[in-house]
Parts: sequence; C-alpha cells; structure tokens
Amino acid sequence: MRVELNYGRGTLPLELPDDLAVTVIRKAAMPVVVDAEASVRAALATPVGSRTLMEEARGCRTACILICDITRPVPNGLLLPPIVRTLIDAGLQPADIRVLVATGLHRPNEGAELEELVGSAWVLQTVRVENHFARNDADHVLLGKTGSGTVVRLDRRFVEADLKIVTGLVEPHFMAGYSGGRKVIAPGVAHAETITTFHNARFMSHPQADNCVLDGNPLHREQLDIVDMLGKILAVNTVIDEERRIALVNYGEVVASHLDAVAFVRSFAQVPVERRFKTIVTSAAGYPLDKTYYQTVKGMVSPMDILEPGGNLLIASECSEGMGSPEYVEAQRRLLALGADGFYQDISRKTHADIDEWQTQMQLRPMRIGTLHLYSHALGGADRALTGVNLVESLAAAVKQCADAARDPHVAVIPEGPYVVPVFRAVAPAAAGA
Repeated sequence: MRVELNYGRGTLPLELPDDLAVTVIRKAAMPVVVDAEASVRAALATPVGSRTLMEEARGCRTACILICDITRPVPNGLLLPPIVRTLIDAGLQPADIRVLVATGLHRPNEGAELEELVGSAWVLQTVRVENHFARNDADHVLLGKTGSGTVVRLDRRFVEADLKIVTGLVEPHFMAGYSGGRKVIAPGVAHAETITTFHNARFMSHPQADNCVLDGNPLHREQLDIVDMLGKILAVNTVIDEERRIALVNYGEVVASHLDAVAFVRSFAQVPVERRFKTIVTSAAGYPLDKTYYQTVKGMVSPMDILEPGGNLLIASECSEGMGSPEYVEAQRRLLALGADGFYQDISRKTHADIDEWQTQMQLRPMRIGTLHLYSHALGGADRALTGVNLVESLAAAVKQCADAARDPHVAVIPEGPYVVPVFRAVAPAAAGA
C-alpha cells in the first residue's frame, strides 16, 4: 500500500507491504469555498458579534493587524489586501496602518521570508510591516495581572492602536486547544515574562492543556483574561483543508468569531478511531510546520490517544532548519543529561519556564506511552543526537520492523500529522443473542 505523508513542501511516499493491515486516518472532506477572495470580502461584511469592518474602522486613526509568523500556513495573501483596502476606504491613512508579525518568542521573519509570509507585494509597499520582539522591554506595555497572577505585558503597537485586528488559522493546538484568535495575541505579541509564566510546567502539565480542549484549559483561560484587558478586538479566522484550500473564513469579535470557527473545524479535526495501535506513522504536517524539530513535537503529541502503551510512534519531518532556537537545544541537552523524570523534576520548581523548554516537556507525554522514532533527511548529525528519539534511515523498513516486533500487523497512518487528532472510541460489545 502506498500513502503520501505531508513532508517539506511536498509529500513523502510511504510504501508498506501487503501483509500489514493499514488504517489511514484523515479528516473528512471539508467543503471548500469556490471563490476565496469573494469569501473574504463577504466575511468582512457579515460579522460575528461585531459591526462590519468598514463600520468598525470609521473614525479610527490607527490600526494594527496581527499575523502569525512563518510557522503557520495562514493565507495572508488572500486576507490582508481586502482588510487593508477596507481600512483605507474607511478613512485611515496607509501610514497609520501597521501589520505586526506575532512571533511570540520565535525568531523574526525578514527578507524573502517576510515577502512569502505576507503574500502581497501591494501590502508590503502600502503599509508598515514589522516583527514583534518579545525580549525588547521598551516595546511592551504593562496591563496588569490575570486571575492566576500572570503579569501581562503586550506589544504597545497593538495595545495603543485604535483598531485592533488579529488574523490566523484555527486548527488543533496541543497546548491551547485550538490555535488562532486569542492565541495570536498571547503568546503572539506578549513579552517574554508573560509567555514564560503561562508556559511553565504547572500550566503545561495540566490535563486540560491539550488538543481540542477549551473548557478548563488553563492556557485558554489566561488568554481570555488577557483579551479582556484590551477592549474591543476584531479577528479574521480561517480554516483550511488537507490541501491548504480555504474551507472557512469568518470575521468578528475575537472570542465569538474564534469559537464559531472552532465549532466548524472540531467535527473534522477530531477523528473517532475504534482501536488503539502498537504502530503509528504520522507527519509533522509538512512545510512550514516541519521546518524545525521544535515544531515536530506537535505531531508526536496528537496521536497519543490511539497509541497502545509500549507501542511505537514514527514521525516524518524534514527539519530543514534543524532543531530550533538555541534555548530549545539547551532544553534538549538537559533532557538527555537528566532523563525524563529528572528533567520534569527540574522544571516543575520554576515559576517562569526557560524559553522553549515547554516543547521538551510536551515531548515527555508520548515518551511515557511508547517509543518515538524520527525520519528526517535534512536533520544534521549533531542535531540528530539531541532529539532524544530513535532515528531511522528508511521509514518503510522501520514501520515493518516495529509491526513485526509487536506481532501485530495493524498500522495507523496519519498523513496530515497534528492537524488531525485521532480520538479512541471503543466499540460497544454486541448484546448477547443479537
């Protein structure tokens, strides 16, 4: 059987022998909009919980539009031009409109990468496009504390804008439940102090800090507290299908419109599966998510519910940019030196996480269930040792070897990686005499 896994800018063919019983797990086909540009314009005129964008923009002097960084495949080239044109038509001067890349603690996106991210030469030439830098103290405004005590500092360019707009992709997120909406603000344009507080071990280890979970999720609660400090915020949300085509675009008040998009994507992203597997093959979703090993961890966490304890989870990720940040590399070194239990004991004492160590903490989750394997043709030799997982040279051979060792031919394959969240749903036994 041949399956194509999302990998880099294309796919990775996986040829599996006929003696394996392969279950391919993917989202049901989404309804795709016929005219994407028209759907964006229609969304801006049919709001969820707000007035139209034209009405909201009238009388405003300044506007700040947040966009996700390069790690998210948001169709900014479709979203930004009609948003910016609407603001100009409403009376704002182009010089008073700013697009701000919500990098969180990730690196800035510049040069050709910024052009790719924005997706519109006209937008780049017409308005200011800048990066958020979470460690620049002077760039941030102190707003107070959340109910749990997190000190909230946000980028003043967003805080002080008359009109605040966020854009983003609504998809499963392994910590915050779903990406997009409030998450583009925090951690998107939050100060490092704020980010490292609600990414500490206490938050990350909470059982509700998980894929597709909003109720009781402590990260989501922090983000909502932060949104409440800012007054009115508008959002343009998108959902894309497996082929990166737009399935939904909506606009409105940030919380209401985000929940509307979540309600749409939830039934597609969560896929009921009737059994657990001793061998699972997945991807890191391809470009741009699989540029680093840091982002690859998301694909390891998503299938946990259907991984049989003691089983094998294999993931394909290009890792064209290597491991990720220097801070993440240091966290991985500590994991290797201390072991899983020692690493967790070390981080659990902190009120503020070290930058990016939360991703290492998340890797502990699947490691406690089974054995992790990575296929990556681009990850360098020194970096390969830092992953803390088994490296395989042939994905197909490794799958066959794992299945044979488990004495179980059943193999699950998840081509789209973390954009799909399999959920174990046991089949009720048939009634006696039925």
